[in-house]
Amino acid sequence: MHVPDRPPIGMALNRAARIVGRAFDEALTEAGGSLPIWLVLLNVGTERAATQRSLAAALGLREPTLSHHLSAMESDGLITRHRDDANRRVQVVALTDEGRVRFGRLREAAIAFDRELRRGIDDADLALVDEVLARLAGNVS
Repeated sequence: MHVPDRPPIGMALNRAARIVGRAFDEALTEAGGSLPIWLVLLNVGTERAATQRSLAAALGLREPTLSHHLSAMESDGLITRHRDDANRRVQVVALTDEGRVRFGRLREAAIAFDRELRRGIDDADLALVDEVLARLAGNVS
């Protein structure tokens, strides 16, 4: 039986993703948020998604799961939800003043985290990482 020289790439990728993901979540927690909060604030704050349905699609979540997060964020005063006047079935999501402040704080934490993550890696290496990740994803899709 042949023993590979290195662990399978999927295991190495999964391990790196877990380590980076945990560190990113810790950085967001220190800034007063979490990954779900950051993703909602990012999408609403940059106007990529303004309805509950478009947010769910952008985040890859089912609407009931997203609704749970939005309810907590609404209780915390970060967002408001209201029915669209043109279509009462549509829930429009907007940031409150506190939501905009928190968005700014989490954005700074995300930028600082990304800067730290990229430390010592030049643009050519980053381009190679992007290419290899895209090829890995393509190989399994």
